Amino acid sequence: MTRSLQIPTADDSRAPAAKIYSRSLNLWYGSFQALRDINISIAPCRITAIIGPSGCGKSTLLRCFNRLNERITGVRITGEILLDGQDIYRPGNDLTLLRKRVGMVFQRPNPFPLSIHDNVTYGPRAHGIRDAARLEQVVESSLHATWLWNELKDKLHTPALDLSPEQQQRLCISRLVAVEPEVLLMDEPCSALDPIATEHVEDLMRSLKDRYTIIIVTHNMQQAARVSQDTGFMLLGDLVEFGPTPRIFTNPSDKRTEDYVTGRYG
Repeated sequence: MTRSLQIPTADDSRAPAAKIYSRSLNLWYGSFQALRDINISIAPCRITAIIGPSGCGKSTLLRCFNRLNERITGVRITGEILLDGQDIYRPGNDLTLLRKRVGMVFQRPNPFPLSIHDNVTYGPRAHGIRDAARLEQVVESSLHATWLWNELKDKLHTPALDLSPEQQQRLCISRLVAVEPEVLLMDEPCSALDPIATEHVEDLMRSLKDRYTIIIVTHNMQQAARVSQDTGFMLLGDLVEFGPTPRIFTNPSDKRTEDYVTGRYG
């Protein structure tokens, strides 16, 4: 039987600061249970990696953090996810505000078929910013944050789809940064990139972690070891083990974790 992790409650004086944590989170797609009693605490301004074999529930868990799974017919969820101590599944919670605070970078770059400039300003405009000078500041600061400004400052009104895959992925991160999120969810953000582009995006993640809480799902265990401070291992919908990345990879407490990280299966 998989152990449940003991997550301190918000009123526990010993509780570490947590940006996100879940209590007894379960999710079903119809009759199939994809997540089983997930308890996890995500510390702020760190990179947390979720690893595990295909179909183990990694991406499903990630999408729970900004309630994207609810777009799928037949999904049922029980338990709690707390963002800064508030349950994101509470009745009346503003999903637009939640997804502004908790943004998602998908597996493949998905820039809008608009200019680079309009991609970055799309979110701020949707949230009511109309002042042209303010929007120009957002474009510059957001592209600086992803190291794109010097590359693209003279091409802002060219199509975003003309960029390389790596630049497109960084532009998608700029698009998130533009709405001033608190959490960045990254679902296999480098799977469509070559090794050099992957290195650039990993460097970018490291540079952003001081300002954002980053949760990355990856099949690449080397990537998890390189970029994350904390790692969770999932198997068949269970969170088998969670802890500091060096311990998970060098001294795991569960044999299933050891078998996975040493390549015995998965």
